[in-house]
Amino acid sequence: MTAEHHPPENLPILTGTAYPAVPVAADELTDEAARLVWEGLAENTRLAYAHDWNIYLRWATEAGRTPIPASAATLANYVAYLTATPTAKGTPHSPASIDRALGCILHVHKRAHLPKPNTEDARLALRAYRKQQAKAGRRKKKSPPITIDRLRLMISALPADTAAGLRDRAALVLGFAMMGRRSEIAALDIGDLTFTENGVSVFVALSKTDKDAHGETVNIGYGSRAETCPVRVLNAWLAKLAEHGITSGALLRPVDRYDNIGGVPGPRGGRGQGDRVTGHGINFIVKRAAVLASLPKANDYSAHGLRAGGATSSAKSGKGLAVIARHGRWAEGSPVVAGYIREVDKWTDNAMGDVGL
Repeated sequence: MTAEHHPPENLPILTGTAYPAVPVAADELTDEAARLVWEGLAENTRLAYAHDWNIYLRWATEAGRTPIPASAATLANYVAYLTATPTAKGTPHSPASIDRALGCILHVHKRAHLPKPNTEDARLALRAYRKQQAKAGRRKKKSPPITIDRLRLMISALPADTAAGLRDRAALVLGFAMMGRRSEIAALDIGDLTFTENGVSVFVALSKTDKDAHGETVNIGYGSRAETCPVRVLNAWLAKLAEHGITSGALLRPVDRYDNIGGVPGPRGGRGQGDRVTGHGINFIVKRAAVLASLPKANDYSAHGLRAGGATSSAKSGKGLAVIARHGRWAEGSPVVAGYIREVDKWTDNAMGDVGL
C-alpha cells in the first residue's frame, strides 16, 4: 500500500468567500495573486471546484487521509465514497460529477506545484461505477435540443403584447440564433447589439473558450418568419424597454407578475440580480415556454437546449463543423459539435434508409 504523505509546511490553506480553501506555495503567491489566479478560471468552474474541494477536505479529515499530496489509494477511496454517498438532493452522484471532483483535486495539486497524483485506480473505480449505473438503467440527463420546429411552438405560446412575453421571445430566439450559453445570454447589454442592413451583430464580452476575454462578435441575419426573426424580435423588446426609458444596461431584465420591468422605478420582477436576469432565470424562461407550448417532457428543457438546438438545426441545413463551432464559440474541432452532427447524420445517412423495409 502506498504510504500517506503529510503536506509540506509551506502550503498554508487560503480561506475566504471569493475562493475555496486551496493550498498554494507561500513563498510564491501573495493573497492578491492567489485571488487573481483563482478568478482566471471560468465562474462556473470556480463554483464547481469550490463545492467539490470543500467536500473532499471534509471527507479526508473524517477518513484520516492526507488531502494533499494525495496518494493513489486516497483518490480511489474517495471515488468509492462518492459512489456510495448520495448528493444533498438524495440522488446518486453522476459519473460526470465524480470525474469533475477528480479534476478539481488535480487542479489544486497543479496550483500547489505538486506532482500530478496517480489516478489510475480512481479512474478504474469510476469506470466500474459507470457500468453499474448503466446496468441500473440510469442515463445522463440531457436537455432536449430546441430545434427550429420546437422553437416556433414555444414562441407561438408566448404573448406578443406583454413585457414578459416580448422578453421571453427575445431570450429564446437570440439564444437559439447565437447558440448561446445561458451565462452569455444573461450577460448581454443593450449596447452589445449593433443593427445593420444584414441583421444584428452581437458582442459577447465573455465566453468559455475566450479565456483571455478579448470578446467575440456573432453575426445573425434576418429570419424568414416575423415571429422568429432575431432582428424583429429584438427590436420589439427594445421598443418596449424604450417605452419605459431604458436604452442602456442589461438587455434581459426581470419582469414581475404585474408586468413591471426591472430597472424602472416601482415594483420589480424576480429571478434576477438587480436589473439583470440570471442564468437560472434564462433556464426558467425556457422551461416555462416549453410547458406553455405543451412540449413532451417539458420540464426536461433548459437553456442548453437553445444552444444544442441551434447547432443541430444548423447541421440539418448542411453547415459543417467548423462553421457551427465558430458561430457557437466552441473550440475548433469540438467533439461536442461533432456529436450534434453525428446525431443528424444518423437519420440523413441512415444505413436502413433505402433498403426497402
